[in-house]
Amino acid sequence: MRKIHVAAALAVGIVFGAGSALAYDGTKCKSPGNCWEPKPGFPEKVEGSKYDPKHDPKELAKQQASIQSMEERNKKRVENFKKTGKWEYDVSKIAQ
Repeated sequence: MRKIHVAAALAVGIVFGAGSALAYDGTKCKSPGNCWEPKPGFPEKVEGSKYDPKHDPKELAKQQASIQSMEERNKKRVENFKKTGKWEYDVSKIAQ
């Protein structure tokens, strides 16, 4: 009886697993992995359209400054690790 339940559960799993793998998602890929297509009414080119986010240069500069400071902290961590052989996440605890 137990073997029948296991076989039935296995069969159900295979049917549902294969069904999702074979589902058609409606995209027309230009090349493997390049499957983006605009929704109806959405422009092919976003720049200059009403959907263009028009990022604020000040906000982009903040992000760049944040990335640069992150890279500096990581550089200090790596240098400290090479010297001591111990990884210290908190940069304030690293002796200069």
